[in-house]
Amino acid sequence: MALPRPSPAARLLREYGWDLLLGSIAAFYAVMVPYTKVEESFNVQAMHDILYHNYHIEKYDHLEFPGVVPRSFIVRIVLGSIILMTLRLLRVQVKRKFGHHAEAFYLILTATQFHLLFYSTRPLPNVLALAFVNLTYYFWFKGNHRRTLQALIVAAVIFRCDMILLLGTIGLALLLVGALLDRRIVPYILPVFSFVVLYSKLPHKELRFIMASIPMLNVSASLAASRIYNNRKKTGWKLLYVLMIGGFLSSLGYSGVTFMASYNNYPGGYALKALHEADSVMKDKIVHIDAFTAMSGVSRFCESEYPWRYSKEEKISIEEYQERNFTYLLNEHRHISGYKCLFAVDGFSRAKIQPRIPLLSLVKEPKVFAHGNTRDPDILSLNWPGCP
Repeated sequence: MALPRPSPAARLLREYGWDLLLGSIAAFYAVMVPYTKVEESFNVQAMHDILYHNYHIEKYDHLEFPGVVPRSFIVRIVLGSIILMTLRLLRVQVKRKFGHHAEAFYLILTATQFHLLFYSTRPLPNVLALAFVNLTYYFWFKGNHRRTLQALIVAAVIFRCDMILLLGTIGLALLLVGALLDRRIVPYILPVFSFVVLYSKLPHKELRFIMASIPMLNVSASLAASRIYNNRKKTGWKLLYVLMIGGFLSSLGYSGVTFMASYNNYPGGYALKALHEADSVMKDKIVHIDAFTAMSGVSRFCESEYPWRYSKEEKISIEEYQERNFTYLLNEHRHISGYKCLFAVDGFSRAKIQPRIPLLSLVKEPKVFAHGNTRDPDILSLNWPGCP
């Protein structure tokens, strides 16, 4: 008797279920942490200028998302979709080359880790290069050496010149064509590992600099996880299987803590949003934003139209503020002569281990202070919470 054919919804879920999972996690991060930091400022400024000067996008203004103007969210979702499409190509090739168990563990690793999906929607040069690096890995697994090098050259020339390090190590591995190494993962993981080692020699280090290595490192880890899973009932492998499950849970817990730290790491963006919501009087007002506030979440996408105006003039001393005609100040100073501290926004400071559940807690402290000009009676008439 012929088996019943699966419904279209079942076929769709079977084909794209993993992609929907990863996409949902990336979208959640983009919605919950809508602000950007100084590392993204150049690309965010370019996105803002392109959207405002080259395209008519008022039709999106009716969309409502928490935080920043919807336009930045839309652009970031497009970027995340491109990264996820290249991850899908890599995933399909992992399944063909190493089996469906390796594919499943590769996706579990990607879903439970924080940084890859969090950064996938952030307009960093590293992320833009990551799309072509994923294509590099895809062509590499397919054995198409020419396309492998072409994709990586594009990533190095256009987006991140440091991809030359990865290009050199992969090129060397292609010259060997796996003759001197294991024919499964070793020929692929050795150049990527060498890339990380070479980058570690630089004095300034950030995780985003080696983000290109994460997909391939996850492939390597997924092969180990697949082997442990297949041998989990054998003597000697049971402990490894338990440790592996514990590792997945630890990674998930770490992602939760890191997400909360990131959520509270943009006090400048939250401060400007709170200021806009508190003062709805249609009267011309100028907000001065200092360097720290601008670096911790404020971008052009956060700005409102008339009657708001903004200044990011630098090198203004604290004493000089009272001589200027700013309506509001957003900065890292608690007390400024001639201005009243209206409210403060807390930001992430550090993580603290404690002898109770939860074992790890986040310590927050006031990071950005909003000040109002005491010469403006309209400001003093509003109900402000004050500063601690």
